[in-house]
Amino acid sequence: MSVVPDNAEPLAIVFEDDGLVPNNILPFLVYQGAVKLDPQAPEETVEGLFGRNGWGGMWRNGVYDYLHYHATVHEVLGVARGGARVRFGGDHGQVLEIKAGDVAILPAGTGHQLVSASQDFCVIGAYPPCSKMEITRATPDNHARALKTIPAVKVPESDPVMGKTGPLVRLWKRSAP
Repeated sequence: MSVVPDNAEPLAIVFEDDGLVPNNILPFLVYQGAVKLDPQAPEETVEGLFGRNGWGGMWRNGVYDYLHYHATVHEVLGVARGGARVRFGGDHGQVLEIKAGDVAILPAGTGHQLVSASQDFCVIGAYPPCSKMEITRATPDNHARALKTIPAVKVPESDPVMGKTGPLVRLWKRSAP
């Protein structure tokens, strides 16, 4: 298995708080073609990469088709099969096409919602150690609560794709308050 070159930079986008989806001052990151998947075991390829880099609590599925975010945890999504169009950043965010081998890293509070997907679409989700994932819908009350919890979510010690020296570690420490 190979990953992006050591000097590769992910796409980095900072989404603004839109009043319902808080997003985060930390940039949302997308590695395009980050993982060379084993065609016989693409899910295991992604899970192995995330696990080696200290991310766990993994699951296999798709992305929910309703707008939501996680106010208590950062999340990584690695596409194992197929492709999808996903809106990141809430209703005023961006629709991105993600496909097998791509990895998206969502800082706590980043809105996301499936727009469309291939029938074989499968994503692996994972979280930094000692994290508790909760699904939060975009409502005014949830937004107010999230503004208190998001700043308390610690920056991970490891990039789920490139480990302790990966871009997430550098970019998120520089952006943290």
